[in-house]
Amino acid sequence: MSGLVLDPALNVAPVSPRHIHLIGICGTGMAALAAMLLQQGFTVTGSDQNVYPPMSDFLAALGIEVMTGYAAANLAARPDLVIVGNVVRATNPEAIELGRLRLPYLSMPQALGHFFLEGKRSLVVAGTHGKTTTSSLLATTLHRIGATPGFMIGGLVEAFGRNAQVSDGPFFVVEGDEYDTAFFNKVSKFQHYRPHCAILTSVEFDHADIFADLAAIKAAFAEFVGRIPPEGVLVAHVDDPVVAEVAGAAGCPVIGYGVGSDCEWRLADFTARGLASEWTVIHRGETMGRCRLPMPGHHNALNSLAVIALLTHLGFDFEAVVAGLATFEGVKRRQQIRGVVRGVTVLDDFAHHPTAVRETLAALRLAWPNNRLIAVFEPRTNSSRRAVFQEDYTRVFAAADRVLIREHVPLDTVPAADQFSSGRLATDLRDQGIAARVYVDTEAILADLAHSCGDGDVVAILSNGGFDNIHDRLLSLLAQAA
Repeated sequence: MSGLVLDPALNVAPVSPRHIHLIGICGTGMAALAAMLLQQGFTVTGSDQNVYPPMSDFLAALGIEVMTGYAAANLAARPDLVIVGNVVRATNPEAIELGRLRLPYLSMPQALGHFFLEGKRSLVVAGTHGKTTTSSLLATTLHRIGATPGFMIGGLVEAFGRNAQVSDGPFFVVEGDEYDTAFFNKVSKFQHYRPHCAILTSVEFDHADIFADLAAIKAAFAEFVGRIPPEGVLVAHVDDPVVAEVAGAAGCPVIGYGVGSDCEWRLADFTARGLASEWTVIHRGETMGRCRLPMPGHHNALNSLAVIALLTHLGFDFEAVVAGLATFEGVKRRQQIRGVVRGVTVLDDFAHHPTAVRETLAALRLAWPNNRLIAVFEPRTNSSRRAVFQEDYTRVFAAADRVLIREHVPLDTVPAADQFSSGRLATDLRDQGIAARVYVDTEAILADLAHSCGDGDVVAILSNGGFDNIHDRLLSLLAQAA
């Protein structure tokens, strides 16, 4: 089946639409967008190939009709606007029917920009790492200091119990993803987010399926920061030379943060306090005070420093911002404790890029300095299943006492020689004195952990996916053994 080319002239929002249909509605961002559109008074329907909890329950509770499977008949009602999810390809039968019916259409980022960012001060958090946590810190702190924002974030923010919301306030916090927008708009999502101000945490090579090299990544980020207006601001982690280089493309003021002496906002005297962190905040050489965050890790302290820099620039009181950060409840899938059974702590974390794995495990080692730390790693992303990060992964598990690696699912379109090797990683780690082993599937990992885990062990499960519900299954097995 060949795809029907969509007319670019119809890639616009119609005037006063009433019925909006979302193709691929069960994606995290698409479901959140559907809820926001419903809140704004639109009639919302959608379709998806995989309709199952929790998103199916979430949408059903809102009263949104979700059609199972993609079919031309799903557009029989001729909605006023169709929003096409990133998962949809040109050969999708609804995409083909969309072109045949000549209906107006938008991507999810385009729709977010049109319906929710117009007239707002869009605060966009971008970077290879830390986007979700920093966006959540920013939205939660604004809420705590009485300026509750609208937001769209790639994780469930504990303070709100959701990953998106509409607000009457002037601010809208967006997690600025650099991944591409849609099959008809192959640019990074964050190019559509109309940044008034932005935070840039890091710039590294990632998403090997859509970016050829680091130069392509830098070009995308440079285009994004170039969109910030002169009256806005870019808060940038200028300790990172690539971030500093990209920040040079900004046409607005740049506020540097980090630990270096040249940073306008500087972090000093970092101290780990169990699952919390404390540090001193220095602004232009002046000590502002101590800050506390109920999360471990130097990288999370830096994420918080970025929030402090941006919010004080926007006119909020430093002490109020610090007090807000101290109440942060976290975000799901970021160093999230899923349970403790028989003295075994099971954590869930989204880390998959080598840098994220290193920083997450280093933070957990600070939090549990005397416990056995077991890392369970699933190479699941397109980049992590390629050989591009093979050597990098050998240098990021040093904080772990044991490493359990799931065998990767091969990429059909990538030659075997260019794919990641779980076996080679395990061998390289053992050569460093780290106990590492490869497992053919999740069941084999569970069998090992259920047998080998003991009181005081910390099991960090690292994956950007559901990992076959390994977290709850492990907790259940541990409880049965008890």
